[in-house]
Amino acid sequence: MPEIVIPPPLWPFAAAQSVTEVLEWRTDVLLSRAGEQRIGRRTVPREIITYQHRLDALGLAQAAELARAGATGATGATGFVGEWLLPLWHMAGWPTARVVEGASEIAVDTTVADYRALGFAALAVDGAAASLIEIASVEPARLVLVAPLGPVSAQPIIAPVRRAIMTAPLSVSRRRQSDGILSATFTLLDGADLVASVGPQYLGHDVLLDPSLLRQPLQSTLLRAVEYVDNGFGPIAVEPARDVFQRGETISLHDYGPAARWARRRWLWSRRGRQRSFWLPTWGWEFKMRAAMTSVGTLLRVAPIADLTGYVGRHIMLDLPSGPLWREITGAVADGADHRLSIAAPGVPVPIATPVHWLSHVRLDADRVEIGHNATASATSFTVIEVAP
Repeated sequence: MPEIVIPPPLWPFAAAQSVTEVLEWRTDVLLSRAGEQRIGRRTVPREIITYQHRLDALGLAQAAELARAGATGATGATGFVGEWLLPLWHMAGWPTARVVEGASEIAVDTTVADYRALGFAALAVDGAAASLIEIASVEPARLVLVAPLGPVSAQPIIAPVRRAIMTAPLSVSRRRQSDGILSATFTLLDGADLVASVGPQYLGHDVLLDPSLLRQPLQSTLLRAVEYVDNGFGPIAVEPARDVFQRGETISLHDYGPAARWARRRWLWSRRGRQRSFWLPTWGWEFKMRAAMTSVGTLLRVAPIADLTGYVGRHIMLDLPSGPLWREITGAVADGADHRLSIAAPGVPVPIATPVHWLSHVRLDADRVEIGHNATASATSFTVIEVAP
């Protein structure tokens, strides 16, 4: 006789406030004088979800009893000592066709949310308690269900469901006796590898060309690691600790709509915290062109901004209307009051007014990324540091 597997209970409350998602990797960074080595210890991040539910007195009482259940030994209790089925409300969407009783499938865009075959989804109407449905298979535009739907009172929203455990105390903030905010934090258990390249690549690494970068301030820090030798009585001596110049950037990214939000998640997965690097334009328009370039030209004439040796081996982005081009500077010579930089032929004419920026090779400076979600958008901020290509 086959064993009957009873799924964990469903966390029944809809997220009425903002949702906070934290992704945590683990990377060992071994520094040397001339570079670094990065060893990834965790390919799939820990996913930590914090929900804020606005509940009445009955809802707050129910939440308190759900959390208490695991400590009382009640039959089927979960609380803090068992698993939950957690709806991912920040991935919820509307079905693309009417949902009716007895239907064996639901038409919904499954390419922008974490739906899984033989998994679960949650249906909810107007913020009421969610109901659980079991998924037989996932198609690009529909979910095929294990069993037909029961009664449907109105058009619901649908969200994927993941297994999770409660990993922080429940927090209740009461505004009035019958109105309060419940905060609950969960760690998802069945993580998936969502790694995928999103956007263009240069020399085998992604290039971050996000429109929101142009609307947000880029905060930079410039540093070279040194040691100060001071005996307290005489002059202070400065000795370099590393041969690497460190440039840091703090950037903020905002994504609107399910497709953009899902693409950002996959891009963050691809970084694996501090493990994987990418290219980031400075958007500083550091180079002022002194002459236009032809499609076969190999000399970029610019106003001087550095010593001739400071250009060689670094990378730039030519921000053309037809699309960006990336090139490595292979040589530099003085030409009167200007500098001529040697690059590979662009293949298209480059007007004299073209913005030219430095292109930095960077990685995340932390293994922890926090994403804030609301009903229509998500936002995240993180710090990156420059590393050798």
